[in-house]
Amino acid sequence: MADAIEYYDEDDFLPLKPDRNPARKFTYGDYASRDEEVRYELIDGIAYMMAPPGRWHQFVTGQIFKQLDDWLEDKTCEVYIAPFGVRLFPPADKDDITDKTVVEPDVLVVCDTEKLSDGKACRGAPDFVVEVISESTRGKDFGIKKNRYREAGVAEYWLVEKDAVYRNLLVGGEYRETVHAMDEGLELEVGVLPGCTVHFRRMAGKRL
Repeated sequence: MADAIEYYDEDDFLPLKPDRNPARKFTYGDYASRDEEVRYELIDGIAYMMAPPGRWHQFVTGQIFKQLDDWLEDKTCEVYIAPFGVRLFPPADKDDITDKTVVEPDVLVVCDTEKLSDGKACRGAPDFVVEVISESTRGKDFGIKKNRYREAGVAEYWLVEKDAVYRNLLVGGEYRETVHAMDEGLELEVGVLPGCTVHFRRMAGKRL
């Protein structure tokens, strides 16, 4: 019988169960066989719970997804919205399910559709990732997840807050970040999708 998942709370990274065995690392195999009603991400083999998103988070996520989906309608890249698993460091053997980092970005764009060929998850780094920040996820999204996205080779990573958008472009293996105030006139081009611009007018005006 498989070991039960021991979850970390995504707010403070403390284990929710005091008897957690710190030596136990979970894999994509555990993630793939989980109860689908329970959402969590795996980072370096540790399971982090995912709290239900709030209203502003869902509104902004939907707005960004809609704009990208409209722009990509006649193009080869594909956009997905959470929950959809991303195996950032998949083994070369497609039958190997022992990798230990599986995340669920709020929005992701994949241009190499071979990474989607198993129909279950993205195997490898997406080209573009957006995380919409809430208080409970801020530390993880700006910290360990940002580092793992960089290490995996995610070419562009945006973090969207109510007051600012942090745009990270991968240059020479490191993220080069620019910060943009969230206001109704903000428009940002997606660097990996030349010609694609995200308009924040409705998002900036939506103070929920």
